[in-house]
Amino acid sequence: MPIIVDVDVMLARRKMAVGVLAERVGITPANLAVLKNGRAKAVRFSTLAAICEVLDCQPGDLLRWEPDEPGAADQA
Repeated sequence: MPIIVDVDVMLARRKMAVGVLAERVGITPANLAVLKNGRAKAVRFSTLAAICEVLDCQPGDLLRWEPDEPGAADQA
């Protein structure tokens, strides 16, 4: 998937544990892990806003786009 989630990068910069972020945002650690590991198909703007508030960052600090590798769709 060309959208890369960098929640773990921001957690490291803030020296915060995943469980602490999940608690402060109000989501389960399992759901945060799905997002953090790039397995999420969607994220609510309210959740994204809460993560940004807790981590004191912008959405662009958490999400970035990278194009698919050429031919990657042919291998699927």
